[in-house]
Amino acid sequence: MADAKVIPFDDDRSRGAGQRPPRRRPTGPRRKGDAAKVAPVPGRRDRRAPGAEGTEPGAAPEVSGSTEATDVPGVPGATEGSDGTPDPRGPGPAGTSVDRDGASSAPGGGGGGWDRRIAGGLAFLRRRLTGDYEVDEFGYDEELTDQVLMSLLRPIYEKYFRVEVKGIENVPDDGGALIVANHSGTLPWDGLMMQVAVHDHHPRERHLRLLAADLVFMLPVVNELARKAGHTLACAEDAEALLERGELVGVMPEGFKGIGKPFGERYKLQRFGRGGFVSTALRTGSPIVPCSIVGAEEIYPMVGNAKTLARVLGIPYFPLTPTFPWLGPLGMVPLPTKWTIQFGEPIPTDGYPPEAAEDPMLMFNLTDQVREQIQHTLYKLLVQRRSVFF
Repeated sequence: MADAKVIPFDDDRSRGAGQRPPRRRPTGPRRKGDAAKVAPVPGRRDRRAPGAEGTEPGAAPEVSGSTEATDVPGVPGATEGSDGTPDPRGPGPAGTSVDRDGASSAPGGGGGGWDRRIAGGLAFLRRRLTGDYEVDEFGYDEELTDQVLMSLLRPIYEKYFRVEVKGIENVPDDGGALIVANHSGTLPWDGLMMQVAVHDHHPRERHLRLLAADLVFMLPVVNELARKAGHTLACAEDAEALLERGELVGVMPEGFKGIGKPFGERYKLQRFGRGGFVSTALRTGSPIVPCSIVGAEEIYPMVGNAKTLARVLGIPYFPLTPTFPWLGPLGMVPLPTKWTIQFGEPIPTDGYPPEAAEDPMLMFNLTDQVREQIQHTLYKLLVQRRSVFF
């Protein structure tokens, strides 16, 4: 047993998907043009303003006395800052206020609300055009993810799949954690919906960094969008780097075996590789949070697999569903199933000694514990489900 090697959890990648692309190493900042700023590397940024501890997420922080405006003597309606100089913007029309960008807003969220949205949108476009935005060494663009990608996914999450989230309190408020989930659905909608669930329901609005297979980073357009959304290659090096920085990392150990399994084997977990994700958690002392997703199995009922065509195209499988490829692009529209995502109780790993990451028996036991917890929760959620669509 002492000679056993720990294999990273990248063994579930597609066969025949082409040559493995070179992995992006965090060797330095990656910029958009020459003007892009690079986000600081230490742990995730707290989205609340300094001094706003204890406030509700999204609530405006209290304004300090340094920004307080006072009346200017002898000038009706004029205001001045703490340094005694008059505010050049003035108070604006009666009943309105002026934000820090100079856009006025009226109480009640009428036209002023639209003014703020338009001003914010123009400011966003200006930053994108000038390159005045931040990315990390993996290519993650937090502003683009929050303002654009999440806004595009949110209607699908809320209105189409009507996702119900349970156990979000089991996701840590701070520090790194590894979220391990089942994988299904022919196309990886489950990973994207899990990302929205963590961001929108967690009290700290944490971002989930998903580990993806090689094939994702070999596809044009998809490669760039995945990087911008914070996804990175499913390898131990990238996962450890993110966990050590205090990020939430999502992994689906079933890989293509899970997402491409036939409809008759729905909600039956496939093999979890060789436990590489457990080794990564042990090395970083990060807790493992099991996650069970119900609803994704039925969005594309895979009744067949054209293996010959898949080999020709260099993809792990070519799905045959009741609608695809018979209806063409229309057959790629997922069925509007009702989803439930439940996060289980974390499994701590910080109590193990450093050499535990090299113990294959311990990795096997922890991997089996995570898998059994996810499978048991899946069965429980299926019993509670009234209908696939309601």
